[in-house]
Amino acid sequence: MVSNFMKRKWTDKKVLILGLSKSGIAAAKYLSNKGADCYITESKPLQDKDKETVEELEREGIKIETGSHSDEFINDSYIAITSPGIPPKSEIFSRLKEKTIPVIGEVELAYLEATSPFIAITGTNGKTTTTFLTSHILNSEYNAPVCGNIGVPPTSLIEKNPDYYVCEVSSFQLATAPTFRPQIACFLTFTPDHIDWHGGLQNYFNAKASLFQDYKQPMYAVFSGADETIYKFAQQYTGEKFIYAKELDKNCCYIKNDAIYFKKDKEEEIIKLNEISLVGEHNYQNTMCAIVVAKLIGISNEHIKEQIMSFKAVEHRIEYVADVQGKSFYNDSKATNPEASFVAIKAFEGKKLTLIAGGRDKNTDLTEFCKDYINKYVSTVILIGEATQRFKENMEKNGFNNIILSNSLEEAIDTSLKLDNEIVLLSPACASYDMFNSYEHRGEVFKNYVKSKL
Repeated sequence: MVSNFMKRKWTDKKVLILGLSKSGIAAAKYLSNKGADCYITESKPLQDKDKETVEELEREGIKIETGSHSDEFINDSYIAITSPGIPPKSEIFSRLKEKTIPVIGEVELAYLEATSPFIAITGTNGKTTTTFLTSHILNSEYNAPVCGNIGVPPTSLIEKNPDYYVCEVSSFQLATAPTFRPQIACFLTFTPDHIDWHGGLQNYFNAKASLFQDYKQPMYAVFSGADETIYKFAQQYTGEKFIYAKELDKNCCYIKNDAIYFKKDKEEEIIKLNEISLVGEHNYQNTMCAIVVAKLIGISNEHIKEQIMSFKAVEHRIEYVADVQGKSFYNDSKATNPEASFVAIKAFEGKKLTLIAGGRDKNTDLTEFCKDYINKYVSTVILIGEATQRFKENMEKNGFNNIILSNSLEEAIDTSLKLDNEIVLLSPACASYDMFNSYEHRGEVFKNYVKSKL
């Protein structure tokens, strides 16, 4: 087992870092400071934007190669730390296996090196909002920073010694975290995503569910009672568990009488729904999950309520931008698959809604997206990007024809201002890489252009 030899001194150990990513750089800096001899290998050619970072790392004694994975870097490595975006079926993994070099992810490294407990939050959608809200609540009484899949590598926090690591974990990260055992683990939602990376839907589920395997069960498991797949899995789980979004006899959090209640030994009202600043039913579920975690940690009801009321929507997740010419604009650029867009679209039920969608197609089934959401909740769809034609065909096949094609995001915003709808929602249901560097870049372009119209 990797864990048997991770608790050790790193002096003069050769460590291979796969990928010039945030997590890879953080791991390299941490291990280099511990005396390790770090080698970062990146398959892509060196980008202009990375030159300054590379020079800084090299000044710290970290070796870096780009454009290939050389034997010189790989040979005699004590261990390899991989970035989460590298799929297990890649050539570099095969080469490392042949040379019997163990591979773990940066989250696993942080877990094995840290002395404070982890709170792990996973699921297809809802992870980021729940992670930020949980951290926000816990920070009322503890030092509990966010980390993980949201762009803050947990290894970058180890020297700060927080009370808790509130860690968003993706299926990619869990696939390379064989001994990761958080104190509290939360499973929010499960819908098809990343199928190619994992090699199948069951493998994707297994990566998420690995958080709860018998040999590394968390002290507490928190499951959604609103997601059928997860609730079924929860019923088979043998450890101590709490269910949210469903009222049970005990160990649950639920909505009743327009308020959220928590029940362990007794029923307690935590907060009324109209006191929650977040928009949409899905955010009530995210809030319930965060409440369960906070109660398990021992945060007072007063602080839980205060922190929920003061929490603002996470950037790029149904984020209010501005009112322009009588229309309210919302940025949901993080919605990179149709299921993520479902919750944003439904959040504006009863409103006349313009949806801006499209981007790089993930080729997921669009039937439910078109039939149950576009048809029921959307007045007009403006399509952009590579997915335009397939999305248009599927919408028309399902009886929706109020579609406008646009050549750019800016043009789509200009068009939306001419329509007689009260809400304009960017919720692409697609990846961003056809037109933007990332979903964050797409969201920033959207917000900046909307605000230029004020």
